[in-house]
Amino acid sequence: MSNQENLELIKLFERLRVTDVRDGMDWVGYHHYGTVDYKIRPLFRPEASVIGIARTARYVPYEGPLPALPPEKYTEWVKMYYREICYDPWGKDIEPGDFICLDIAGLDVGLLGSNNTLAGKKKGAVGYMTNGGGIRDTDECIIQKINVWSKHVSQPMDQARIRFIEKDIPIAIGGVAVYPGDVVVGDGDGVIVVPRKAARDVAKYAWQEASADKKARKQMYIDLGMALDTTVE
Repeated sequence: MSNQENLELIKLFERLRVTDVRDGMDWVGYHHYGTVDYKIRPLFRPEASVIGIARTARYVPYEGPLPALPPEKYTEWVKMYYREICYDPWGKDIEPGDFICLDIAGLDVGLLGSNNTLAGKKKGAVGYMTNGGGIRDTDECIIQKINVWSKHVSQPMDQARIRFIEKDIPIAIGGVAVYPGDVVVGDGDGVIVVPRKAARDVAKYAWQEASADKKARKQMYIDLGMALDTTVE
């Protein structure tokens, strides 16, 4: 799958809400698939829906043991840890339009922070999703407009808590299988994952329902004397 193909898929979903996509999934028979568990919420409410292509990676708990080291030696151990145990090779692969989906085994650990998420944004990542905490430095992330969906925020750093296992493989987040290349849509209502093979049909029927909704609400805006906004245009 080329990046050009990915960008074309993203274009099909532009301006669709998570609820529109949910409707489109129903129309093609995915009634009980795609909706990520409601506990995985946005760090802040994005200005519009965030649409991207899933780039996946998996981490598991670090089994130890943690060596007993004085602080100056611990600093050197931490450098080794991020080089050999908890690294992020997927970060080097990021392409414009990627939605980074990380299975971190539900752990309370700050795998994502203000620095590495900003580096990902610089390369074109549109959003991040994890199945645990996974996000810290949240004040800075909000200022930087880093779109993150997670179960909670986390204070702890990675060392002695988590290790990288593999990337570009199917993972599970919030009860949904996420495959590399799937379409991921997130907004204030949460996240939905669209299987790549069904994405074009889902977009077609999502727009069918979204257009009907916009038309009906636009008329009510007019009847109520409300100024039109982007949600009805």
